[in-house]
Amino acid sequence: MRLLIERAADGDFDTEVCQWIARALADAGAVKKIIIVASASAIHVNIITKNDSVTATTLKGSIKTWATIDASAKWVRKLDIGKAQLEISQWQPGQRGLEL
Repeated sequence: MRLLIERAADGDFDTEVCQWIARALADAGAVKKIIIVASASAIHVNIITKNDSVTATTLKGSIKTWATIDASAKWVRKLDIGKAQLEISQWQPGQRGLEL
């Protein structure tokens, strides 16, 4: 499952394949909840499964981040998942991230 999420985060799959994978995982009961987490200036997606919590990562292993909440929500929607929880308690809308 981690590999499928990583490859989808990198855009390796087209939208049709992502939708098929997401439906299959949801139908199998693998995806319990999606949480969009906005912390400081970075936004990432956590996928809660029956046994694990997976953060969407790139194939290089770094956490997949977005600059805006709507961009992360569009990515979740491309996976054909229509319901997500939004956690913004640590979000600072005007804050800029450090380029390291």
